[in-house]
Amino acid sequence: MSRERNYFDRVHVWGAVWNYAALLMMLCVPVMVSVVLKTWPSLGIMGKVIGTLAPLYWVTGIIEVVTYVPMLGAGGTYLSFVTGNISNLKLPCGLNAMENAKVHPNTEEGEVISTISIAVSSLTTTVVIAVGVIAFSKVFDSASNNATFNAAFNNVLPALFGALGASYFAKHWKLGIAPIICGVLVLLISPATGVGVLMFVTIVASLIAAVIIYKDLWYDDFKAAKAKKKAAKAEKAE
Repeated sequence: MSRERNYFDRVHVWGAVWNYAALLMMLCVPVMVSVVLKTWPSLGIMGKVIGTLAPLYWVTGIIEVVTYVPMLGAGGTYLSFVTGNISNLKLPCGLNAMENAKVHPNTEEGEVISTISIAVSSLTTTVVIAVGVIAFSKVFDSASNNATFNAAFNNVLPALFGALGASYFAKHWKLGIAPIICGVLVLLISPATGVGVLMFVTIVASLIAAVIIYKDLWYDDFKAAKAKKKAAKAEKAE
């Protein structure tokens, strides 16, 4: 127990350190640009823009923490928040790795597998992007202006989640009905809903559906056990 506590204490300490360091580095970029160019944005304009955008990101930030932590664990979540691309890379990678390793989230095994898979994903992504930029820098301009390539790029994320979700829906199709319906309804009502909010809504729908299905199965098992017990009493009485 002490070893487990020591591990998670170190994860939280170093996770906080690297997240604050990443935040500081991101803030240093606009500061350095302003220093080099010797021009600074108006505080009034900055305040107005921040006042408009910040509430949206507060909601998304809270929802993402509540959503990602149960699935990726502490180490995987900290690492994902530092490296970015959570919904389109880190989350599918972590979930797929845990499924292939036949471990579950919120377990010691799941914590380790999730953290390792996200770390490897970050390194692999960096290498692939570097190789791609170097190898295809000559054709990027023409590809970005090509309607065929644009259509493909716009459907990368749906294709990724479609391929990932298909295996889960095939195995647990009853659990897939509620989140799909809720997600479609949310998008019909508000097409501009963010990914973080939409994911939170569908996960809540999945949890509610899981509780209902569990209670139905438990009730069926209870009735079957009661009927079996009643039949055994009747047989004994005869």
